[in-house]
Amino acid sequence: MRNHFQPQNNVDHAAGRQPKVYTVTELTRLIRMALERQFGEVWLEGEISNLRQPASGHYYFTLKDESAQINAVLFRGDQQGLKFQLRDGLMVRAIGEISVYERGGQYQIIVRRVEEAGQGGLQAKFEALKRKLQQEGLFAQERKRPLPMVPLRLGIVTSPSGAAIRDMLKILFSREAKLQVLVAPTRVQGEGAAEEIAAALDLLNTLGGVDLVILGRGGGSLEDLWCFNEEVVARAIARSRVPVISAVGHEIDYTISDFVADVRAPTPTAAAELVLARKEAFEEALAEHGQRLGRALREAMLEARNRLLRLARRHAVQAPARLIRQHVQRLENWRQRMRHAISAQVRNSQQRLDDAALKMLHASRMRLQFTAHRLGHLEGQLSALNPLNVLRRGYSVTSDAEGHIIRSIKSMRLGQRLLTRLSDGMVESEARQLQPDDQQRVQPAIDPKFLV
Repeated sequence: MRNHFQPQNNVDHAAGRQPKVYTVTELTRLIRMALERQFGEVWLEGEISNLRQPASGHYYFTLKDESAQINAVLFRGDQQGLKFQLRDGLMVRAIGEISVYERGGQYQIIVRRVEEAGQGGLQAKFEALKRKLQQEGLFAQERKRPLPMVPLRLGIVTSPSGAAIRDMLKILFSREAKLQVLVAPTRVQGEGAAEEIAAALDLLNTLGGVDLVILGRGGGSLEDLWCFNEEVVARAIARSRVPVISAVGHEIDYTISDFVADVRAPTPTAAAELVLARKEAFEEALAEHGQRLGRALREAMLEARNRLLRLARRHAVQAPARLIRQHVQRLENWRQRMRHAISAQVRNSQQRLDDAALKMLHASRMRLQFTAHRLGHLEGQLSALNPLNVLRRGYSVTSDAEGHIIRSIKSMRLGQRLLTRLSDGMVESEARQLQPDDQQRVQPAIDPKFLV
């Protein structure tokens, strides 16, 4: 390869000439000219990273592969034939000139035309993990929790030496917010950073007492922010018991953490503003409710005062003695009416009681006469059946010593003690066998074996 750039800076001691001394601008310009002459227009394939478009409309980005990267610029005038949207992670083929940005001292490619070559490796991994977690429901809106209105203790997972933590603390402590901040320090870039971030989130949940967590870092390229696209971080956010705000990169940067978190903030500074804004909104709402309550109380007091004045103007209030007399008179009328009604009721009740008593007396007299007649009839029947009356007619009743009536001579035995009841007394006797001389005195109906 021919060397077009051969600066004459060697010292010729023999000739006594001094070496050539270049300024930085001169050397940089010479390098630019050499690169432009050497390469001219080239085709370059790589993955877009760190894409940005300022107000000028030009695109600035990096083209990279596995081992190297180069800065690139696509000026606004060369974007007319662009048929797709440039984005980080997109694999493209670009044609342009190799040059040097003299002010920054960096070599770059000035892109004249760009074609889509397919997705880059990191972007493909991003989309694959995004689809997987979305299918599992980790992005579902219904699982996202509302942020507390007034958090008392805020946890922050970020680098302790980065600009993000300084910006957040500056905002959080600039308004005299009564808020405790607990920082869980961790790396936010490079190999092993994702595992440290997940461990820091788990630690804040284990410690307890934290009302809200901000997970964040400042801007950077897709590679710089890649740890927030790792599955281990997404899983840690999903299992967090505390609501999480994801504040990674700039507003145009989106990571897997943003989709899993309960709320996404475009920047760490915006996350801090959001925390204070909710607290201030709550305080403003509380103050507004206080004012509304005060107005309602004043209106109620005014209405009560007006009502009291209306009552005071009424005739009844102005002449209470007259109103009392009217009520006393009305009460006396009711008392008289009640007395007459009670007296009439008592007289009616007494008349009904007297009538009932007469009816009861007449019924009792008739019942008594009927009972006396019935008693006389029963007494006659009883007299007719009285055995004493039978005895008065000459009959007698004989019984043994135990009082059992002797109804047959067959139930008697010799020597048995007998009692005979007559109409005017009793005779005691003994059963014995009749003698021949006695048989003539005995009625033929009597068994001649016994003699009383």
